[in-house]
Amino acid sequence: MTSTPAPDTGSSSPPGSSSRSGSSSPPGSSAPSSSSSLAESTSPSDSSSLAESTLADGSSPPVDDFASQVLDVVDSIPPGRVMSYGDIAEYLGAGPGPRQVGRVLAVYGGAVPWWRVIHSDGTPAPGHDSRALEHYLAEGTPLRSARPPVRVDMRRARWPTHPSR
Repeated sequence: MTSTPAPDTGSSSPPGSSSRSGSSSPPGSSAPSSSSSLAESTSPSDSSSLAESTLADGSSPPVDDFASQVLDVVDSIPPGRVMSYGDIAEYLGAGPGPRQVGRVLAVYGGAVPWWRVIHSDGTPAPGHDSRALEHYLAEGTPLRSARPPVRVDMRRARWPTHPSR
């Protein structure tokens, strides 16, 4: 199936900038995918990664159970705290790993506080340092560096303190 990326609408809420409607169910539960309505717009840096996951009409595919669980976990991260992609994969247990968590955020992440999900070294998603830094400063997120490369202090900001194993 060939699909094309959605047109750039000038949105400034990377990565991904889709909106999602759905349940406010707790992490670990899943919302029915048929109730999710998604609209897609991308920033220029996101368009290549979204090309294969955008439908021909420019909309996002429906949210599956894993994507819904990832988005629910991201929604639950308190302001000023962060989780790594791997932390989220571990929290959700068996199933896809950190790369798939990143993929979910690349496609659907604009509807959740995406800046609270970072690499294990404390850096935000590539190309989103300045936008993420605005959020970190506003939320009081502990930082190791506010200059490029922006880096969050993972020892002080990681949530929960001890991810479930």
